Amino acid sequence: MRGQNFTFRVYGKVRQIPKGRVATYGQVAALLGAPRASRQVGWALNRLKPNTKVPWQRVLNREGRITIQNARATKDLQAALLRAEGVMVDFREDNYWVDLRRFQWHDQRQPAPRVEASRSSRPSSPSAS
Repeated sequence: MRGQNFTFRVYGKVRQIPKGRVATYGQVAALLGAPRASRQVGWALNRLKPNTKVPWQRVLNREGRITIQNARATKDLQAALLRAEGVMVDFREDNYWVDLRRFQWHDQRQPAPRVEASRSSRPSSPSAS
């Protein structure tokens, strides 16, 4: 029951992420008071049924990289859904990336999360689309 409660809390928090914004797995976990539960956030989102109302595509890894590993959804689908919401998604280094400095959601009730200054802040290559 405890895990199921956390799963439903994940869904509720992810529903709060507005269109055009993204959050990280760790950010969602921290907002739920469980800062070390980023993997559990991923597992909860992986359990979603197709055609869900939970905007799972808005949750990325801490670098802003799409890391979905789900047989029902692909990285291409997640990138397309984010682009349809106005999020700029780059393809470089053989993966999809979102600039967290520009698109990360900040829940007004929580302090702004620290953004990793790693790959998400790199300028995209000229061939990136």
